[in-house]
Amino acid sequence: MANFNIKRLSEDVRRELSAAVSGVKDPRVANGFVTVTRCEITSDLSFCKVWVACMGGEERTAKAVEGMKAASGYFKKRIAARVRMRKMPELIFVPDNSLEYSEHIENIIANLPKRAEDSGDSEESEEQNED
Repeated sequence: MANFNIKRLSEDVRRELSAAVSGVKDPRVANGFVTVTRCEITSDLSFCKVWVACMGGEERTAKAVEGMKAASGYFKKRIAARVRMRKMPELIFVPDNSLEYSEHIENIIANLPKRAEDSGDSEESEEQNED
């Protein structure tokens, strides 16, 4: 199978999983804002790695992943009904903490001290303007 077919199939599975999340009755999944951020299907269609993000931090995301693992039969049934595949892959749910990580990096950058050269240059230019 061509590589672009695998990418298209991965995107179709991601879209169907995102739609199916609203039908899950498990409180670990239903009570939070759960998002399927990415899917990767292996070339032999045996496995599908699914990255899951959730608002509320890493602990909340870990609970949502556990809930989605418990509901994997429901997800497989929904995908099989909507996406035509030779074989239904095994779903592997992985927490995606990239949102928290990017927020952490932004906080570090925002709290960096200003460079001394920048403040010194502006003072020198003000002194020259006064002369």
